[in-house]
Amino acid sequence: MLGETHDILHEFPDLEGTIRKLRQEDTEFAGLMEKHDSLDDEIRNLEELNQPIDDLKMEELKKTRALLKDQIYQYLRDNK
Repeated sequence: MLGETHDILHEFPDLEGTIRKLRQEDTEFAGLMEKHDSLDDEIRNLEELNQPIDDLKMEELKKTRALLKDQIYQYLRDNK
């Protein structure tokens, strides 16, 4: 859906404390979060501003975002 929120705090609200702590204290986790947030912003802007982009390219961006979300979730589970 266009403009849908995919930020990590909305995806995993029960892990907010762990997310905030790791983002401040763990550079690897902070890097994953930055990549995810940046990509999510890019996708949302493309969708909302109706920017011309190839459908295949958009699907690749969304798959990459999903992969990052999976990596972040695994990181969170491992560091709870």
